[in-house]
Amino acid sequence: MKHQETLLNTLLSENHLHNFSDHEIGDDHLYTGLETPLTADAFSISDSEKKEKIAYLFQEIMKVMGLDLNDDSLKGTPNRVAKMYIDEIFSGLNPANKPKIALFDNKYQYNQMLVEKNITFYSNCEHHFVPIIGRAHLAYVSSGKVIGLSKLNRIVQYYAKRPQVQERLTNQIANELVTILETEDVAVIIDAKHLCVSSRGIQDDTSSTVTSFYGGVFKSPSKIAELQNSINN
Repeated sequence: MKHQETLLNTLLSENHLHNFSDHEIGDDHLYTGLETPLTADAFSISDSEKKEKIAYLFQEIMKVMGLDLNDDSLKGTPNRVAKMYIDEIFSGLNPANKPKIALFDNKYQYNQMLVEKNITFYSNCEHHFVPIIGRAHLAYVSSGKVIGLSKLNRIVQYYAKRPQVQERLTNQIANELVTILETEDVAVIIDAKHLCVSSRGIQDDTSSTVTSFYGGVFKSPSKIAELQNSINN
């Protein structure tokens, strides 16, 4: 108990906890920039230390809500949540988890559009920390280099596994593809359901959000139509 009290006091004194009013963030889901907002010391402690701190703080949240942590079903929850946050659903925050991408020569001389569609991903809304569930469609025209198809999926998963805004996620994936493939001829379309819309607030379970990025040749209306046709068929 003394160790836990010391940990809580340390956390409170580290200025990581801020008092935000509802008016500062609200439900407007603002797109604040291409980079995910991180503090300068985001990786100053190990993952195991992060898990210890998260587990303790989540335990305090559960206590405030009146949950009995002596119950067999609940007592392991703080540690499970901490492990899930660091190792799974927010693992994309850590650059060490960025997928290694190798380029290959386009030996087949395939110079048409390549589309990887219906890439399923799970992310989390950074405003309410509830899931975003969606599908990403990626396309590019080779500039002489190609990457393995599974790497397209891995890029999506890496940027999805962090607190996100869909507009940022779309542009982060597109920017990564432009950088890796050394071409502007890249397109990204994301269609996603936000549980902050369907499970709270307006509670609309039928709507979804679509965002897109069109670069290079994909700015052409005919190319966009070709891409849409490939996705819909």
